[in-house]
Amino acid sequence: MRRALFAATAFLSLVPTAQTVLAADDTPEAPYVDDRSSADAVIRSLYSAINRHEFARAWGYFGETKPAKDFDSFVKGYDGTDKVEVETGSVSDEGAAGSIFYNVPVAIRATDKTGGEKVFAGCYTLRQVNAQIQAAPPFDPIHIEKGALKPSTADFEEALPSSCGDGPPPPKKDAALEQAKKAFLATYGAQCDKNLLANEPETFSIKYKDKDAAASDPERETRLFHFSCSAAAYNESSIYYMSDDVSGVRQLQFTEPEMDIRYVNNDSEGKVESMHIIGFQTTGWATNSDYDQEAHTITTFNKWRGVGDASSSGTYLFRNGDFSLVQYDVDASYDGEENPQTVVDYNTAP
Repeated sequence: MRRALFAATAFLSLVPTAQTVLAADDTPEAPYVDDRSSADAVIRSLYSAINRHEFARAWGYFGETKPAKDFDSFVKGYDGTDKVEVETGSVSDEGAAGSIFYNVPVAIRATDKTGGEKVFAGCYTLRQVNAQIQAAPPFDPIHIEKGALKPSTADFEEALPSSCGDGPPPPKKDAALEQAKKAFLATYGAQCDKNLLANEPETFSIKYKDKDAAASDPERETRLFHFSCSAAAYNESSIYYMSDDVSGVRQLQFTEPEMDIRYVNNDSEGKVESMHIIGFQTTGWATNSDYDQEAHTITTFNKWRGVGDASSSGTYLFRNGDFSLVQYDVDASYDGEENPQTVVDYNTAP
């Protein structure tokens, strides 16, 4: 006998998924997700469709029991919805008579078009009919049997049910990672490639001691989060966030020298006459970047054109809780060869 599925009071007509999804007209278009490989993937697909206003696709993720009396009522239920944030917990499953039933804990924070927010929590039930016993079309893929959420008085971060049926409790939430993801999406969501916005960032843990720390002092930790933002023909742009117990989550800024570059006869295709640093500036963008976990350095390499014969590159070393510019090279000649000159050097001993 399958596990108790949950106490349901009404079919859900708001919005859940395993990841944060945006749906407002003034935010980046939600990624297109159509994945029936798992129960939580179906939920993500459902709300990908909802947030993209592809309601016929959303309707199709339900089985014979639909979430509203008819399709028009289903669509109308989302008239006032602006955007939704969703969390799902650990999925439990139970086999029964040629099928597997999945129970998915869900919590959502729904924002309406006036800016009002409401939190709901509950469970979804999905069914997967054994593919081997489906001998004739149409094929019945994994689908949503039912889903019901109740209003919750808890904060969104605390509203997720610990389990549905006999499912295990959800894993502990990574608060720093979630805060970095929200900051990245809020600041750069409209500028980054849509297909990259749904990707999880690379995460790194940097253990170290301050320069003035005593031998008996414990190590400190800084978290580093690398978000891919855009990929052009020959340059890829990234954003980095850092987190520690002192400053919390903050965006990493990269120092770059401002160059005065002059060419013979003012011909930028000719020989370089002189290069001088006339100041320094910072940027949140890192081009063709890479973090070396052994050296604790972030390197950047900005191609000025596709062949890479003209470029600028930086090396940023982590020390005492932050990254510092220690080397910067510039190749200003468009001569078909890579011949950079070091203009900032704190790597080489005097």
